[in-house]
Amino acid sequence: MSISMNRYVSRPVYALVLAAVLLSACGEEQATPEPVRVVAPTAQPQPTEVPQPSPTATPAPAIAVSVLTGLPVEEESLPRPLAVMINNAPAARPQSGISEADILYEVLAEGGITRLIGIFQSHAGVVKIGPIRSIRPYLLDIGESYGGITVHAGGSPDAYAILQRQKKADMDEIGRAGAYFWRDKERKAPHNLYSNAAKLREGAVKLGYAESVKVPGFLFHDPDYIPVEGTPALALGVNFLLKSYNVGYHYNAEQRTYARWVNGKPHLDLNNNRPVEAANIIVMGSDHKVLDDVGRLQVDTELGGEAVLLQRGVAMNGKWSRSPGDVIRFVKKDGKEALMFPGITHILIVPNSPSFSSHLEYAQAPASP
Repeated sequence: MSISMNRYVSRPVYALVLAAVLLSACGEEQATPEPVRVVAPTAQPQPTEVPQPSPTATPAPAIAVSVLTGLPVEEESLPRPLAVMINNAPAARPQSGISEADILYEVLAEGGITRLIGIFQSHAGVVKIGPIRSIRPYLLDIGESYGGITVHAGGSPDAYAILQRQKKADMDEIGRAGAYFWRDKERKAPHNLYSNAAKLREGAVKLGYAESVKVPGFLFHDPDYIPVEGTPALALGVNFLLKSYNVGYHYNAEQRTYARWVNGKPHLDLNNNRPVEAANIIVMGSDHKVLDDVGRLQVDTELGGEAVLLQRGVAMNGKWSRSPGDVIRFVKKDGKEALMFPGITHILIVPNSPSFSSHLEYAQAPASP
């Protein structure tokens, strides 16, 4: 009996022991869990942004600009300039075409009279230019400095010697180019000889002259630039030698140009009755020498000297300078070339005697017509 009871009692004990062992094993597993390998979540692919082409700006069409005026021109390639000798005697005024010259010079010839040199390039449709007169060596030199074909009627012996010796590109009315000129019956000779741009260019082709050349140009300001150098000058007076050649310029702030006057009256273009105007005026002093009894002159256009530049109602003192093969330029006191304003430039050459300053005066106040 006792043995049997012990047997029955031992079973629950055994069960309790077994449970304890199992619980002990489970406790050990919880104390030291098997490491878990953590796998980072895979990033979902994002939609790729396809770069869109930037809108291409349509380039603005290149604007052709004249190297002589800084103004837009219709043709990308301009023809060779024409350097026309224009009569400036009182009987020849008003002249035709001078308001459309890109550059207009005035310089003494002989006897106190002056000659105009019109450099024509950007205005191809000038319908009438003149009256046309004779040439002198320094007039030929000025026109050629712009690569121009010299247009004239006769000339001094020295000028003809240069033309013949150096085979210059010139169109002489009393020579082989006579067919490209005409006489105006409403005026008396010698103040009635004319031509136009179309006829002169036609004649230049027939004579075998180059139709285009490299033309030395100016440097230009932005049109809205306001000068910071110089002194106010709203009026300019220039006296060459004779009272009948007193030139004046009156500044027009609205147009930003100087209107030219001669002997107290506006200088007008007979073609269109427009005033002869300039955005830039250079007055330069030069050594003059009388060569003969006729009064023909030698005028220096190479060595440089005193000058004044008027632009936008302001006058600036400086020097004029010219390098070999180049045009006449205005140089500031700091030694740098002055920039021009877009528009026409007038260059007046006066004698250095008795002094440069004796030939000009400019006023800070508006001029009284």
